[in-house]
Amino acid sequence: MKIKLKDGSFKEYSEEKSVYEIAADISEGLARNACAGEIDGKIVDLRTVIDSDCELNIVTASDPAGLTVIRHTASHILAEAVKRLFPEAKVTIGPAIEDGFYYDFDTEPFSREDLDKLEAEMKKIIKEGHEITCFTLPRNEAIQFMKDRNEPYKVELIEDLPEDAQISFYDQGGFVDLCAGPHLMSTKGVKAYKLLSSSMAYWRGDSDKARLQRIYGTAFNKKDELKEHLAKLEDAKQRDHNKLGREMGLFTTVDVIGQGLPLFTPKGTKMIMKLQRWIEDLEDNEWGYVRTRTPLMAKSDLYKMSGHWDHYKDGMFVLGDEETDKEVFALRPMTCPFQYYVYKNEQRSYRDLPMRMSETSTLFRCEDSGEMHGLTRVRQFTITEGHLVVRPDQMVEEFKGCLALAKYTLQTLGLEEDVTYHLSKWDPSNKEKYMGEPEVWEETEGHIRQILKELDIDFTEDVGEAAFYGPKVDINAKNVYGKDDTMITIQWDALLAEQFDMYFIDANGEKVRPYIIHRTSMGCYERTLAWLIEHYAGKFPTWLCPEQVRVLPISDKYNAYADTVAAELKKNGVDATVDSRAEKIGYKIREARLDKLPYMLVVGQQEEADGTVSVRSRFAGDEGVKPLSDFISQICEEIRTKQIREEQMEKEQ
Repeated sequence: MKIKLKDGSFKEYSEEKSVYEIAADISEGLARNACAGEIDGKIVDLRTVIDSDCELNIVTASDPAGLTVIRHTASHILAEAVKRLFPEAKVTIGPAIEDGFYYDFDTEPFSREDLDKLEAEMKKIIKEGHEITCFTLPRNEAIQFMKDRNEPYKVELIEDLPEDAQISFYDQGGFVDLCAGPHLMSTKGVKAYKLLSSSMAYWRGDSDKARLQRIYGTAFNKKDELKEHLAKLEDAKQRDHNKLGREMGLFTTVDVIGQGLPLFTPKGTKMIMKLQRWIEDLEDNEWGYVRTRTPLMAKSDLYKMSGHWDHYKDGMFVLGDEETDKEVFALRPMTCPFQYYVYKNEQRSYRDLPMRMSETSTLFRCEDSGEMHGLTRVRQFTITEGHLVVRPDQMVEEFKGCLALAKYTLQTLGLEEDVTYHLSKWDPSNKEKYMGEPEVWEETEGHIRQILKELDIDFTEDVGEAAFYGPKVDINAKNVYGKDDTMITIQWDALLAEQFDMYFIDANGEKVRPYIIHRTSMGCYERTLAWLIEHYAGKFPTWLCPEQVRVLPISDKYNAYADTVAAELKKNGVDATVDSRAEKIGYKIREARLDKLPYMLVVGQQEEADGTVSVRSRFAGDEGVKPLSDFISQICEEIRTKQIREEQMEKEQ
């Protein structure tokens, strides 16, 4: 047989060989570092036997796939450690994930002390250096094998497999786990690992099933790589909006009110109001939108007409019972059908289109309690929602306009480098999930694909991520832990106008169905605020800060002048406060720094006499003494232009 290697060279063998044997034949060093093989583009175990011509790449820890194998092996070592220290625990699943691995167990919750003990036990298992071997059993024997070990979750997993399946297991010195692999050749291959945290999880992600305990960990090939990763995680913890936003006094949550229902403090509310006023003025004055105001709930009849009742009811808060109540209502999870009736309120001509409607909409979605997180996954949120009713010949240009508006808002917020673009498509293998014929989906997806290419926007295509009535562009960003969240959506809808009997009168006096674009210009205010907190680590651009200037009198003799300065700033639209506490000026400056304020104005005898202020900023440290009028002109221009100044933190004096 003839084996083509990654560098284009060939190896020939007269008998079958495993991937590991071929790696060893190439070089001992390669075999020592090998984690898996890649045969004709498919990742396989090193134990896989090759008996015919193919292309082969030996995967090492420097490859993402190799790192995945290390982490998967680490998850099995963790499972063995848990069974050693907690023999009554039942094992379930333990996959590698993007930045590490996890394993779920049916047992009591783990403490940090437990995790430390498990790390020590993992070290023992690795040092023992057990060879990892693979074997298979027929399905019935595999079921009995796991029943004999009293592992009911593994039994359930095997029972879900076809009757004629050969079930694979991996044995690492006596600990055997159900697994498809691949794995390292020995437990000694795991060299750098860390157990990070534990939390509750549901079996198979179903809240009606057993509550399990999940341990998260990570593993790398080298200790230096692990150390670097842990440092990044520590930075992420400090930037985590759920921690930092609370510490900064921007929002809170209260158990008696409920998960996913954040309370915004005056500071957090001021930030959201600044975003809202900016977006509303931008849309109305520069982008040709008209504003609507619609109810927070509606009868089920509306959602049945739109299709949401059939496709999205489980995600809605329903008020009433269809079996017993004359009328059943639901809190709205979206604004589109409401705005359709604003459009239908009058007969529209082709001259009236496009009609761009926007609304600051409060929406409600019945998220699972396990999905709640800070401001990124909530049950009530407010969104910059809009719907454009357009003639078919206007659709492409209006869609481009929505993309341009989204890109402008991202650029203004300083977030344009953080995002990725996705063409979210339907899944032809799951047609019952969607409205419309395949031809409509293929045509509309093709239009969006062409628009993105024309605008030279890099994008990926995601099958199955479309809404049930149309494909869309999702603009996503990662949070500090690397998880993708959708921030802005722009959707092509060629179907719902028919559902709601929407039309316009064309130049010939005929009724014609319009197209609809569903879009957000900035997205959800809650999620955007979380994004801003993490991106800027709480050091927001001046225009967004709830407190933009703090005036610091050097003693109480200058409180009156400080009040005068603050009043003049407020008169010019600047959010200013006075720190009139009987504290030393150095203490006041340090407090203002900790509060991440853009500007501090120190005032004393000389400043009062000259009508000046001594300016200290987060950007340049000591900016010197300036006439108050000059500083006001400077900061007002910075706020008006929404300037993002580069940070140069002043050193402690």
